Amino acid sequence: MKTLAILGSTGSIGVNALEIAARYPDKFRVAALAGGKNCPKMEEQIRRFRPDLASVQDEDSARQLRRNLSSLPTRILSGSDGLTAVATHPQAQMVVAALVGSVGLLPTLAAVRAGKHIAIANKETLVMAGEIVVKEIQAHGVTLLPIDSEHSAIFQALAGHRREEVKRILLTASGGPFLNTSLEGLKRVTPGEALKHPQWRMGKKVTIDSASLMNKGLEVIEAHWLFGIPGSKIDVLIHPQSIIHSMIEYIDGSVIAQMALPDMRGPIAYALSYPERLDLPGPSLNLFQAGPLSFSPVDGDRFPALGLAYQALEAGGTLPAVLNAANEAAVEAFLEGRLEFLQIPRLIQEIMGRHRRIHPVSLEDILNAHSWARQEAQKIINRGKL
Repeated sequence: MKTLAILGSTGSIGVNALEIAARYPDKFRVAALAGGKNCPKMEEQIRRFRPDLASVQDEDSARQLRRNLSSLPTRILSGSDGLTAVATHPQAQMVVAALVGSVGLLPTLAAVRAGKHIAIANKETLVMAGEIVVKEIQAHGVTLLPIDSEHSAIFQALAGHRREEVKRILLTASGGPFLNTSLEGLKRVTPGEALKHPQWRMGKKVTIDSASLMNKGLEVIEAHWLFGIPGSKIDVLIHPQSIIHSMIEYIDGSVIAQMALPDMRGPIAYALSYPERLDLPGPSLNLFQAGPLSFSPVDGDRFPALGLAYQALEAGGTLPAVLNAANEAAVEAFLEGRLEFLQIPRLIQEIMGRHRRIHPVSLEDILNAHSWARQEAQKIINRGKL
């Protein structure tokens, strides 16, 4: 039996991970949970899974949960200390890193240093500090398993092959809700429209990133650190049907693709149960019903965020952390109606251009660069001139 700690248990990845754990009680036990502000969902999860430890974002929420759950033995914490406690729970063998954004970096690093295997969906951790995380993974002899469907596909397509035989990685992107929207039309995009993804049901931040294709840019950087493949060998192509989740082209011309219906339960289950596969319920992929599978290049003029991610990866150092921080601030402002959709990549580019890159980097350098970029972004947003 594998014992789990889940960072981000009330988000979409965390909820699905818990459903898998509940379906296979002989294979998984949930020892610790960390969520955000969704107290009703966290209370429901604690009652159902009876973890040893749980954590929420703020102390007021923690006090409310302690009152509501006083008859249960679950210890309830809050804040960054609570995240670290969940990530380093002594009984947890694997930590599901499913927090959204930069908040996932420190608890994920703490989990690695505590000797926990990591199933990662928090791509920002590797975007910000991939070099440091990979070194810590190697130093502590733990495994790092991808949860994102694209990286799970790459992981599966690489099985049994040597990395030096890889010609390139082909990351697929659905194109989001604005694949066929004109540049003029993108100027009038509303948050409500951007949140209507045609294939996936995700949290707000990830959905907006998908609409701008920044999500794919972050995945390029993540793929570099997960698989040790340079950015020059990672290509992105549009595949609206989301049936082929990614491909590997080998030096002999062979291309291996991983195919499945667009359902996150598959890659989550594979990461949790690896090297085994779980007998998941649900429909099989029917290629006759799926219809023609189409592919096209990314229009860099309409989706400049992807190019910015490649620039950050090539430059390295603190620039990927700056890219990530500026994007987080821009997405928040867009959802609040303070920034237009096309201003998201403009703001990111402006902040990247102002940054004095540091390399090599320490964790302190990365955190300082992240904080600086957030502050600079807020200044620009508040001035309303971009």
